Amino acid sequence: MGSDLNITKQLQDYILKYGLKLHSVQKEIIEYNLKLGNVKRMQISISQCQFLHLIIKVSKIRKVLEIGTFTGLSTLSMALALPDNGKITALDKDEKTNKIAVKFFKKSRQDHKIKTIIKPALETLVKIRNQKFDLIFIDADKMNYKRYYQISLDLINNGGLIIIDNVLWHGEVVGKDINNKYTKNIRELNDFISKDKRVEKVIVPFGDGMTVCRKI
Repeated sequence: MGSDLNITKQLQDYILKYGLKLHSVQKEIIEYNLKLGNVKRMQISISQCQFLHLIIKVSKIRKVLEIGTFTGLSTLSMALALPDNGKITALDKDEKTNKIAVKFFKKSRQDHKIKTIIKPALETLVKIRNQKFDLIFIDADKMNYKRYYQISLDLINNGGLIIIDNVLWHGEVVGKDINNKYTKNIRELNDFISKDKRVEKVIVPFGDGMTVCRKI
């Protein structure tokens, strides 16, 4: 049986060199986040930027819901891939980081595709329950992941995609002696989705791990 490569720093650099090139503003966001200390871990990886871009193009996505925006790297990565009439509704409760993200959206001239809502995501999800989306990207507070996923199933079009970040949780999901509440919560989510007959799913080892679900 074949196995996945162990991606070393050298291989990672090679992949980034020969993969999809980043927009100049994407690079600016990454540089900005590097100065934020430990909180920079909230940023998605470059390989995830490339993956989101390609999957939107291939799947001809037009309407996106993002749960968790931070400083806007994932949002911008998706907006750049959308057609000019595509739309992203981006949810985040942090007004400070949202203002920074909006500046980057304007600088990249993608702000016409993006609507940001600054409130706890669960409150907003109730208000938009009559809307439908082609893709939902979940990358917010981990303890609410299962609730976000279940609500997303009602908001996603048939054949649409739900993508969830951090599902490998720094590799801790396989640590037998690691049982903090976050790790346990991610494990429970992964188990729940694996048994969910409403979706086809695959876990891809980009960044901190992403589950891609297609609603049947």
